[in-house]
This record gives sequence, structure tokens and C-alpha cells, in this order.
Amino acid sequence: MALARSYCEDVEFSPMDATRADVRFTAEVCAIAVAEGATVVNIPDTVGYTTPEEFRRYFERLYELVPELRNVRLSVHCHDDLGLAVANSYAGVLAGARQVECAVNGIGERAGNCSLEEIVMLLRTRRDVHGLDTGINSRELARTSRMVSRFTGYAVQPNKAVVGRNAFAHESGIHQDGVLKERTTYEIMDAREVGLESNSIVLGKHSGRHALRDALTQLGFKVEGNALNQAFARFKEVADKKKQITALDLEAIVSEEMRESTERYALVSFEVAAGSHREPRAKVAVSGPSGETVVGEATGDGPVDAIFVAIREATGVDSELRSYTVSAVTEGEDALGEVTVMLRAHGRLASGQGVATDILEASARAYVRALSNALEGAAIREAEGVAAEAAAEPATPGP
Repeated sequence: MALARSYCEDVEFSPMDATRADVRFTAEVCAIAVAEGATVVNIPDTVGYTTPEEFRRYFERLYELVPELRNVRLSVHCHDDLGLAVANSYAGVLAGARQVECAVNGIGERAGNCSLEEIVMLLRTRRDVHGLDTGINSRELARTSRMVSRFTGYAVQPNKAVVGRNAFAHESGIHQDGVLKERTTYEIMDAREVGLESNSIVLGKHSGRHALRDALTQLGFKVEGNALNQAFARFKEVADKKKQITALDLEAIVSEEMRESTERYALVSFEVAAGSHREPRAKVAVSGPSGETVVGEATGDGPVDAIFVAIREATGVDSELRSYTVSAVTEGEDALGEVTVMLRAHGRLASGQGVATDILEASARAYVRALSNALEGAAIREAEGVAAEAAAEPATPGP
């Protein structure tokens, strides 16, 4: 700890599985860490085992055994194995912790970690109880959640607190009546506080590059040069199939284009023939890592499966589909469809997402992107292995 402190001013100490360890032993170790220069002491509920009341008592006992803890920042790191990560983190805050280790959408090991958006809005909404808040711009929570979901391939459940699609939806007649008369009747948070207000940005196929750039700027995207050209080309492609392009559509399009620039594989074209009295058949063209375009044809158990098999034929990559999900980015008959694919290839699991008004096209894009991510991961792992092997080689003796 002292060595770490000699290199930087902020050093955190975190005893693994603290909540299941003997509190006296944990206190002894924490006291040594503080004496040696730790500025943050993190108490992790590593396997999500404790309960809020137990966690509160644990902190109280730690403060009794190690009064020096009041001179450093106390932190909590909770897992969600029993669905208590947010509740336990909140209990830790009430007991004196002033740092919460969390993740967007609650992503983390096993069942996940404390959800950032949930703990932020819990602290803000019930500030009347504890008088605490964070400096986080909560209006970016919903958009950040969607971005992380797209980049990781992990969908956000519709009924997830704060950022789920149904978090501010009211179906019951009595609820609808109450909300229309007075929003706070059935809403403890204003949807605008988490960035879920409806956006008035509506573009169509006749909109120009300047209008697109202005709309993206309003959404917080700074897109210029070739990136703007690529986004505009994709925008026009989608606009030809949709009557109007909404803010959510733009967000999905730009997110997709930002990822495509680094892809090892890219979908060039696809054709599908299917019907109730014929075997589905697909033909795809894919550009490879070296820039060449390869073509594959195949049949399958339905048009989507035929596309996936054809992609495997074209790329020559042995891949196994592990999951396939479809969701709508926006509403209406011309809504953009978002497909998430998870597959195993190149010895690793990888996910990819595709967005299009045509679900078959979105599926093809998602599968190709997942292959790209798998190849990218394999290349990184191989490079790390070569570097480790080189580092392990003994030095050549001199003359």
C-alpha cells in the first residue's frame, strides 16, 4: 500500500468477500491499509450474499473497530445475486459510505453489479430522507443505457427501473386517468430527469446533410468529415424506407456507423428466397479483412437461418449461434428493427447488433458484426500471447 501511495495520491484498498469474512479480521486488515496510506477503503459484497440490515450493522461495527476509517473515503461494491445490489449499496451510503461502485445497466459478474442509473435516481428522488445526491447529469442516463446495450449486445429488460422501456408507461385505465390529471399520482420521477422526454427532431428522405448534422448535434453527437458522410449515406438508405426519422432512429443509425468503421467483416449485399412451399435460400456477399468480397449461398431452417449459414459459407468461419433477439427501436409499421446476435467463433463468445427496417437485413448485419467482434477479440488475445511469450524469453547472454 505504501509503495502504491508513492506512485499516486489516491489508492483504494478492497478486501475480497468482506461481508462473509470475520468482521474483526477485516477491521484489522483495513486498519493496516489506512495506516499504510490507503485513501479509499472499499467493502465489497463480492457474491451478493448480505442483506441491507446486515450491511448496515457491518459498517457500524467497522467504524467502532477502526475509528480511522472516518478519515478516509468508505466505498461499497455490491453484486446482485439476490437482487439486493442497489438496496445494499444504499444501506452502505446511509451507514457512511460516500462512494458507490456500480455499472450502467447493472452489468457485471454473474447477476451483475449495482445499477448506476438506479442508485443515482434513488439518491436524487429520496434526497428528503438522506440529504445526499451525486453530481451526475441524470438526463444522460437513458441514452447512456441504450448506448451500452447496443455496444455490449445485452438488452435492457422492458420493466427495468429508471431506464426500461416501460419504466414510465401506464397501461391500467385508472393509472392513465390519474397521470393525465396529475403526473405525480403514479410517477415518483419525471421522465425528463433521466432523458426520456419526447424529442421533436423529425427528419425525412428529403432532409440534407446539414439538417442531419444539426439534428445529431442536438442529440450530443459531433460527427464531421467522412464519419458524417457515412452516417448520411446510411440515413438516406433508412429514410427511403421510413416516412419519418426520429431521434431514437438517428441514435441507432449513428451508433451503428461508428462501429462499422473498425469492422473486419462488412455486409455488402444479400438475397433471400423463401415461401410456404419452397426451401428458404440465401445468397450473401461479405467484404473480408483484406478488402476482398466473398459470396456464400446456403439453405436453412427459415430465411434468417439461411442467411447465417450463407455468411458462414462466405467467410469460412466456423461459428455457433448462441442467442438471437429482435426488438423495435421505435413504434409504427415502419419502425427500425434492432437484432442482437451472440455467437461463438474463434474460440470466444461475441455479440453484434444490426439496425434496419428489414429484420432480415438487420439479422445479417448483426451476424457479420458479431463475427467481426470475435475476430477482433481473437487478434487481441493472440497479440497479448505473443507479447507474454516474448517477455518470458531469457535474455541472450553477451559475449
